[in-house]
Amino acid sequence: MSVKFLEQILGELRSAGIVKSRRGAFGGHALAMAPDEVTLAKVIRLMDGPIAPLACVSLNYYERCEDCKEEECGLRRVMVESRDAQLSILEHRFLKDLI
Repeated sequence: MSVKFLEQILGELRSAGIVKSRRGAFGGHALAMAPDEVTLAKVIRLMDGPIAPLACVSLNYYERCEDCKEEECGLRRVMVESRDAQLSILEHRFLKDLI
């Protein structure tokens, strides 16, 4: 991973309040929050955007599909199940679980 790419990632995490940084000889980056307070869902949304496989089932990035009757859409029902299954894991796993 390039330094520039890593700096972008750390910048996004810093903007979200997950990481803090300090300049200087004794500077660096550290967690700004306890690792048991940061869900994997939050980090994934910051880095990759929506967790939902389709915009029409996203909780945070919802967009309605063109010419779609959502209540009749079989694909949407399956994608809601998929989103819910992922979130049931990612909302209950924390950075501490990766350490």
